[in-house]
Amino acid sequence: MAERVAKVDVYTLTIPRETVYLGDPRPGENVNEKGYIVRKGNRTVYPTMDRTVVVRLETSGGLVGWGETYGIVAPGAAIAIIDDLLGPYVIGRSPQDVVVIHEDLYDLMRVRGYTGGFYLDALAAIDIALWDLNARLADRPLVAMLGGRRHERLPAYISGLPKRTRAERADFAAEWQAKGFDSFKFAAPVADDGNVAEIATLRERLGSQARIACDMHWVHTAEEAVSAIRAMEPHGLWFAEAPVKPEDVDGLTHVAARVSTPVAAGEEWRTVYDLVPRVARRACAIVQPEMGHKGVTEFMRIGQYAQAHNLAVIPHATIGMGLFMAASLHASAALSAVSCHEYQHSIFEPNRRLLTGDMDCHEGFYSLPTGPGLGVAPSEEALNLLRKH
Repeated sequence: MAERVAKVDVYTLTIPRETVYLGDPRPGENVNEKGYIVRKGNRTVYPTMDRTVVVRLETSGGLVGWGETYGIVAPGAAIAIIDDLLGPYVIGRSPQDVVVIHEDLYDLMRVRGYTGGFYLDALAAIDIALWDLNARLADRPLVAMLGGRRHERLPAYISGLPKRTRAERADFAAEWQAKGFDSFKFAAPVADDGNVAEIATLRERLGSQARIACDMHWVHTAEEAVSAIRAMEPHGLWFAEAPVKPEDVDGLTHVAARVSTPVAAGEEWRTVYDLVPRVARRACAIVQPEMGHKGVTEFMRIGQYAQAHNLAVIPHATIGMGLFMAASLHASAALSAVSCHEYQHSIFEPNRRLLTGDMDCHEGFYSLPTGPGLGVAPSEEALNLLRKH
């Protein structure tokens, strides 16, 4: 008899940070009693620590699979969804039916409009854990279960330059360039002297061959975004990420049609249904699936749909403890349209001790973790830090 899921446990993991994400607070940015800070540059809330939600599935034969999703804000919401709703409906199912299970769980709340947010985040953690189990049952790496490996190595770009001044950020980027990285992305909300000054300084410091992108963090109207992107283009802008609010599909379409720079979007999307209308409108040239929001099933559907429409895929990568990062690398390696992958160095490097396995990012390239399933699992230190709910 095929193995079935016998147990579903969900945990939180909190990891202190030396520096707040995107760098030290700017004037008027205060940390509240919950440890949250709102960045004035994009009006978005961030925690002052790394925090993630981790799922552990165990089969009737004792095999364990791990999944992970966002826990940076209100982790109790995703935990409650897993504990109260998704987990019980996974018990008794075969991990080999992972795509069917994903569709069944998605359908549970379809008519209530829960096609995004915490519900799909929670589903992503379950989906990743099921794929991990499915691959471990076959004693194969996850990439093999997704159709095979298209990339031996994945190029990585340096994301975020968390230093206080523009000169310090340029020096910091140059340090990574000396380590073998040739692609970079700066965050507009903390480009204190303006985007043009930021990219001009980076270009001067990094040279003509470096690729430099700008994360615009959804703050502009369409016309503002067009003007901002055109102003950066003389300095060789690689791509412009999130130029308008996520819900402004018309605005994204307007921007993409009026600039020379490729427009990138998709970090916040949960399913392929988010991509379909944007492809129909030719609203972006680069798709940025985020594994922690989507899970393996939807990540692959988005990637394959993008490939079928000749779009580039450059996955987004916010990282908790690294479980969904490993899943993202496996899925990315199976997609021919993936040309690069985000490298959140300020999270990946200090948190890598929390995983077993050989996942790495070195000299400008990711190394896919080897071994069955995700190729990684929580380390002994991480197991001691997990808090069960």
